[in-house]
Amino acid sequence: MSSDNERSDEPDTGAPEQLALIRETVRQAKVPRAKPRTWRGATLAGELPVARVLVNKGALHLDQYFDYAVPEELDADAQPGVRVRVRFGAGGRNVRGGRREGGGLIDGFLVERLAESDYSGALAALASVVSPEPVLGPELLGLARAVADRYAGSLADVLQLAVPPRNARAESRPSPEPLPPPAAPAPGTWARYGQGAAFLEALAAGGAPRAVWTALPGPHWPEEIARAVAATLASGRGALVVVPDGRVAGRVDAALRGILGEGRHALLTAGSGPEKRYREWLAVRRGSVRAVVGTRAAMFAPVADLGLVVIWDDGDSSHSDDNAPFPHVREVLELRAAHSRCAFLLGGTNCTVEAAQLVESGWALPLRADREQTRIAAPLVRTVGDGELARDGAARAARLPSLAWQTVRDGLRSGPVLVQVPRRGYAPRLACERCREPARCRHCAGPLEAPDQQDLNCAWCGRAETSWHCVACGGRRLRAQIVGARRTAEELGRAFPAVPVRTSGRDHVLDSVPDQPALVVSTPGAEPVAEGGYASALLLDGWAMVGRPDLRAGEEALRRWTAAAALVRGQPEGGTVVIVAEPTLRPVQALVRWDPVGHARRELAERAELGFPPVSRMASVTGEPQALAAFLSAADLPPDAEVLGPVPVPGSEPGRPRRPFDAPPGETWERALVRVRPGSGAALAAALKAAQAARMSRGGGGTVRIRVDPPDIG
Repeated sequence: MSSDNERSDEPDTGAPEQLALIRETVRQAKVPRAKPRTWRGATLAGELPVARVLVNKGALHLDQYFDYAVPEELDADAQPGVRVRVRFGAGGRNVRGGRREGGGLIDGFLVERLAESDYSGALAALASVVSPEPVLGPELLGLARAVADRYAGSLADVLQLAVPPRNARAESRPSPEPLPPPAAPAPGTWARYGQGAAFLEALAAGGAPRAVWTALPGPHWPEEIARAVAATLASGRGALVVVPDGRVAGRVDAALRGILGEGRHALLTAGSGPEKRYREWLAVRRGSVRAVVGTRAAMFAPVADLGLVVIWDDGDSSHSDDNAPFPHVREVLELRAAHSRCAFLLGGTNCTVEAAQLVESGWALPLRADREQTRIAAPLVRTVGDGELARDGAARAARLPSLAWQTVRDGLRSGPVLVQVPRRGYAPRLACERCREPARCRHCAGPLEAPDQQDLNCAWCGRAETSWHCVACGGRRLRAQIVGARRTAEELGRAFPAVPVRTSGRDHVLDSVPDQPALVVSTPGAEPVAEGGYASALLLDGWAMVGRPDLRAGEEALRRWTAAAALVRGQPEGGTVVIVAEPTLRPVQALVRWDPVGHARRELAERAELGFPPVSRMASVTGEPQALAAFLSAADLPPDAEVLGPVPVPGSEPGRPRRPFDAPPGETWERALVRVRPGSGAALAAALKAAQAARMSRGGGGTVRIRVDPPDIG
């Protein structure tokens, strides 16, 4: 036993782990502090002096992080997630791409701060911090990386889509304080669906149900989306709704204001303007609002504690981005639902093949009403086929059958009548009356038209055609293949001179029309909403929509028809739809029965048998013939990959803007399709990305462009 004045060399802690910790602390304290590091005379940050930066370069061979030194004066502002400016270009490059000297200034995002770099040479310093506002969080960065990998693209390109351009004025304004969660809403019209009330209850309880929702026709679906969002907010979580265009976003925005009140959600659309849109986006990132409704770019909105993602009308082409790497909203929201473990709702009056596959695979459950509810909400659909048109004098004279004229007359007694035509424009496209082969110019193969109803002229080269005959059947009689909206409006205006005629199309789209007798002639997708619903509708030239040379022609035609017919009053209120198309066609029968789910299931079964998407994964590779051949031979494709083609790619039509995969004027491009079985999609994307990165790093000549899961494969 030691006396009080005897002391041991080591403190008596009673625990070996604590003793080891104390020894390590003492050892570190005895190490002399390192001198501050400098770069060209500038003092660097004392702690975490290395910044890992993602530069704003979309080239695949530069799809990596680059290390830069952090000057002491930028230490406070250079935090993860902020925008920075760095030198990039000329000069030596380290393993991660940091520049020793030279190079031009380029924007980037600071991803993380590190104590040291794995590069042994000198690092270039950050040039500046554009703004101390952290706009790139870890969750958004992880989502962007997942999207880039899925679509064989670069992280920088995805972030160009995900993070809106900075607006200094909007950034300087503080965001409002967040409001407390609202009360859980009543089911409302969700009670019309078998599991509708249970779906809302699961959201309000913090659950994560996944559903494919076939919405009933009529005006109630915006309010039903708003109730789903309100139920999610009631659980203390956030919600995100993505719709095809600003008009639809406005309808959902109004429904959210009616259910939630002001200040609980943000509207993210291009029509808001850059300052307002960025201010709303910042409010979402800062957590001031927990709900978002917006168009395509909103799929990346940084909603805090995300509890629900919603996509409406996933078959609309607006959901597919036209900028690299060409992501689709549906796929991005599926990734968010999986990564964030949140609820997922895919809704629409139609059902796409991809939505049917989600149900078929068990990833999502169906959410639909029974047949009785459908009969109450849907209008009566009647058909007029080619045989009836041939015997109908009114149809031969003015392209509208007698049934259509009678439907218009009856509808105008009680409200507006909608007339859907496949395209806008005055000059009709002509086709053989016997076999429907398009009438084309003998010199340039351009479409023939008859602007004065007598002489035939080519719409491309302007040459006159005096002795046309059909190259397919030898016929010499022509008929209007598709009559545009303005031409149809003139015909109807002469037939009903006392009734106002309104048109809605690409150049001028109406949001709504009053509940008064009027003729509303619209192209698909531009149909305005009628207060109280349309009394009736005419769907013209249905055969032209179904007959397009496209894998999705039938699905797209049915989607366009159901979208227009859903604006008509229900059958108990006298709502009637007349479609001018062959009644035996599968999409026409699906419209008559109002069974889009059955149509999608049959399409899915046929595609599975033939190995078409979405059952298989497919990528389109387009470019100059020699460059395309070299790319395909160098790519290390998965063993089960099947290359289809290549085939020539038609150039863009004269007078229309060139699309990303159109050949330039005067050049010939080719396209190959690469198909793999389910489960090999990630390997296919990785192989294509690696081959493209290797090609670009070598400075390969020619153009090659990649699109994973192209929406249109012809």
